[in-house]
Amino acid sequence: MDKIALITDSTSDLNEELISKYDIKMLNLKIIYKDREYVDRVDITPQQVYDNLKVEVPHTSLPSIQDMHNLFNRLQSEGYTHAIAICISSGLSGTYNTLKLAASEHTNLNITVFDSKSLTLGAGALVLGCGEMLKNGKTYDEIVQALPAMRDKVSVYYMVDTLEYLIKGGRIGKVSGALGQLLNLKPIISINADGVYYTHTKVRGKKQAKTKLMEIVQDTLSATKAKIWVMHGGSYDEGQKFYEDLKDNPNITHLGFGDISPVAGVHTGPGLIGVVIAKEPFV
Repeated sequence: MDKIALITDSTSDLNEELISKYDIKMLNLKIIYKDREYVDRVDITPQQVYDNLKVEVPHTSLPSIQDMHNLFNRLQSEGYTHAIAICISSGLSGTYNTLKLAASEHTNLNITVFDSKSLTLGAGALVLGCGEMLKNGKTYDEIVQALPAMRDKVSVYYMVDTLEYLIKGGRIGKVSGALGQLLNLKPIISINADGVYYTHTKVRGKKQAKTKLMEIVQDTLSATKAKIWVMHGGSYDEGQKFYEDLKDNPNITHLGFGDISPVAGVHTGPGLIGVVIAKEPFV
């Protein structure tokens, strides 16, 4: 009988309850400061990273290829026959390509490495969808075949409080970034079909940005039912308020709340609010 493992990386932002519920295997990225390296969500929390950004903006790195080999070896020793790995977009991280390389050396396992072309719970939603399919008795082939259609139903949008960290990280040019700061522009950022960031729209001021983000969600919900996750990066209270404002919408089939991995957050800074939308029927 097939024994199927679900694998993801720590940027999928799944909480411990969901990881345990679906027995998800985790590959953790690294947070690297001048004097120490931390394992994302293991020995450093997202809030600790956000709180320290004014002092030092750390570097980040993907899980080592040895971490990946160790995981595949452990799965094989535990009797797994198949594995489905869903990770952060290949357009945003080298995790996908490295995982593909590692998987190719473990021929005793049937492994699918799937590019989420997303991040945070955009990728996490796909993992949860696979988990539900597994619980419903779907086969490895059925789950793998369903993944592209699930991916097409997922959208990610977020707003940033400051352009400072996008400028520092080279995500936007210094001139355009400085002009944006001067004009108090707040971009709503999304991820395109190639899995890379793009500016969905720009508004002036944080209040307008939150209003626009809510409009995006409500426009979707006026046309279809959907699962919604509200995410924050060092902005718990504002994220919680956004979450509360959505709680009574009858077209939301599931409403989640959580924090965004600092692996993504170091490029956007504190004060981020994001939404992940998964249109129904999802699985």
